[in-house]
Amino acid sequence: MLEPGSLARKVYGADVINERHRHRYEVNNQYVQRLKDKGLRVSGLTQREQLCEMIELPSHPWLIGCQFHPEFTSTPRGGHPLFTAFVEAALQYQASKTKTAIAA
Repeated sequence: MLEPGSLARKVYGADVINERHRHRYEVNNQYVQRLKDKGLRVSGLTQREQLCEMIELPSHPWLIGCQFHPEFTSTPRGGHPLFTAFVEAALQYQASKTKTAIAA
């Protein structure tokens, strides 16, 4: 489940996604509130267990972390939404820096 208003939800254009999760590590739910209090956004949770699957740092221009493997479903012609959004954000950032340099 993706949090309303999150970058993840904007990238996917959906409120629920299904991604391949294959590892033995999890975010310890005992620390989630402390992380949120320090500015981390938990933007994706599993539906059943309410485990952290995605995080964001709202104070950063584009920072998303995920517990799953977007590279497994990405192809050269059909990039995964996270990779596509990251490249688009990098291009926008570069363009804004170029405009600033030209104006100076």
